Amino acid sequence: MGAQAVLGLLVWALIADTTYHLHPAYGWVMFVSIFFWITTLIFFVIYLLQLHLKFYVVPWPLVLVIFNATATVLYITAFVTCSAAVQPTSWRQWDYNRRAAASFFACLVMIAYGASTFFSFRAWKGLGSNAATSQVNNHA
Repeated sequence: MGAQAVLGLLVWALIADTTYHLHPAYGWVMFVSIFFWITTLIFFVIYLLQLHLKFYVVPWPLVLVIFNATATVLYITAFVTCSAAVQPTSWRQWDYNRRAAASFFACLVMIAYGASTFFSFRAWKGLGSNAATSQVNNHA
């Protein structure tokens, strides 16, 4: 979650430092990156302070699977939108550089959320547990 927060911060900070309001496509990228950055920070604090143990009614592994899968899908759309909106013939060279960097970091965040989806799905299903927690009953 730390990598997702840092990379997500880079995405929206790089776009916010350009004239993104002139291009409507960057509004979607800003929404996705800021929304998931804030939500990731909230989940990070919940797990850091172990508040998930106090709210035992909430199925936290399933919540993380749904959150990470949703973030992956929406970051795919944000990455494609951000990459398609980068114009190398921009009259402001620094806007081009920042938007291209934001596209690169959006791709990295997308990969990070995809990996988190995989690992949170495995944790939700209980795959990959060790020998002490899984007993094989073979009554042949």
